[in-house]
Amino acid sequence: MFFSNSGRPGLRRRVAMPVFCGATLLIAQSVFAHVFPSKQEPGAGTTVSAPAQVKITFDGPLEPAFSTLSVTDVTGKPVSTGKASIDAQQPDVITVPLPALAAGHYTVHWIAVAADGHRTHGDYSFNVK
Repeated sequence: MFFSNSGRPGLRRRVAMPVFCGATLLIAQSVFAHVFPSKQEPGAGTTVSAPAQVKITFDGPLEPAFSTLSVTDVTGKPVSTGKASIDAQQPDVITVPLPALAAGHYTVHWIAVAADGHRTHGDYSFNVK
């Protein structure tokens, strides 16, 4: 026996349209996603021995030309010794070298620009014992 939906020509459209819209939304979310930190070294609020660098791993690739990472002391003076860098082999990781830090409170400032151009930024602090 052969079944036909010729009696209901709009059925296919009514089913296809929500599926199409849902798929479009899923694709748009992944294409226009902002990146956020997934791991910070040293971590936010931690007390550590003087680190040689600050390293932040994001949940997506970064645009190296526009993403930055810096560290300041309690007075707001920059203590980062070099320019932040993103390794081509790990485009989701940004690092900045540090000098031997004295005991104290330090703040990390980051700006992350995703490969699609969307920008996020944030700050967090850590302490050196």
